[in-house]
Amino acid sequence: MRLHRLWIVFLLLSLAAMPRLHAQVGGSPYSVTVPVTDTSDTQRDQAFSTALAQVMARVAGGQDLRGNPGYAEALGSASSLVQKFQYQRAATGLVLDVDFAPASVRRLIGKLGVASAGIKPPVLLLVQQADGSVADAAELADLATAAAARGTAVIYPAANGDLDPALVAAADPATLARINRQYHTGLVLLGSLHAGSADWTLISGGQAQRWSTQGTDEGAVLADAGNGLVDRLGKQLNVIGSQASEGTLWISGVDSADDYASLLATLGNDPSVRQVTTIGAVNDGVMLDVSASVPISALATSLAAGGRLLVQGEPHPGADANLRWLR
Repeated sequence: MRLHRLWIVFLLLSLAAMPRLHAQVGGSPYSVTVPVTDTSDTQRDQAFSTALAQVMARVAGGQDLRGNPGYAEALGSASSLVQKFQYQRAATGLVLDVDFAPASVRRLIGKLGVASAGIKPPVLLLVQQADGSVADAAELADLATAAAARGTAVIYPAANGDLDPALVAAADPATLARINRQYHTGLVLLGSLHAGSADWTLISGGQAQRWSTQGTDEGAVLADAGNGLVDRLGKQLNVIGSQASEGTLWISGVDSADDYASLLATLGNDPSVRQVTTIGAVNDGVMLDVSASVPISALATSLAAGGRLLVQGEPHPGADANLRWLR
C-alpha cells in the first residue's frame, strides 16, 4: 500500500495523541560486567568505579567525561548508585555484574554539565582472522574492552550467521535491514586481521569509514582498533547542539501506514528531536519538518546509526537530508 495524502491526514489525526515510545537496544546500558581478582571491599569499590565510568560514557553517548569538574568525585561515590551486584565465575576468572540506578546515573551526568547525545546502539563485529575464519568474542576481547572502557558496546554475529562482508561494506539495503532485524543496530565494524596489522571498515547508517592499525602483537592491534572505533563514532555521533535547529528530512521507502507510524515512533524516541511535522508525501516518500537540538545533518546520521534508516547520497530536492526507511 502506498502512502497518499489522505493517509497522511488520517495518520496525523490518529497519531497526534499517541504517547512517545521508548525502546532500548540490547541489554540495559546501566548494567556492566567487570573482572575482579577477589571479593574484598577494596576490589569491589574499584570495580564499581570502573563500571560507573563505562556506564556514564555509554549513557552520555560516548562523550569523554574525564575532564569534567566533579568526575573523579562521582567515581568515588559509585557504590551509592549501585542497585544490585553479583559475583560470577567466567572463563577468564571472577567477574562482578553491576546494575546502576538509571535515574541516579542520569542526574549525575546532568550535574557534570553534560548534555546527552543519546545512547548509541551496539556495534556488530564482523572480523576475519588471517585464515579466513570469523573471530569470536574471546578472540576480540581486547577490542571490546577498549571500546567498553569508553562507553561503546559491541555484539557478535550468531554462530550460524551467514552475513556477507562484501554486501555489508557496500551498504546493501537488504543486508542492512536484515542486520537491524536481528541485531537492532546500524553500526557494523568489518575487520581483516593480518600478522601485526589489520584493516577496518566502520559502516554507520550505510556510510563507510576505513582505516588500518598496527601493533607489536594482536592484542595491541585490537586495542588500537577499539579506540579508533570509539574515536570515529564520537566524531560522527557525539554532536551536541547549543540551540534548536530546524530543517527537512526526506524519507523514502515508507510503503505503508505501519511504516509511517514506526518512522514517527523512531523520531519520537530520539532525545534530540523536539518536534516533527509532515509537510508532504509522494509515492513511498514523505517530507518531514523537524526541530531538533542538533544540526539536521547530524540528526540524520544519528538516526541511521539506529539501523532503521539509511543515509542516501544526494539530498532530495527541498530536503536538508535524504534517508531511506529499512524494513
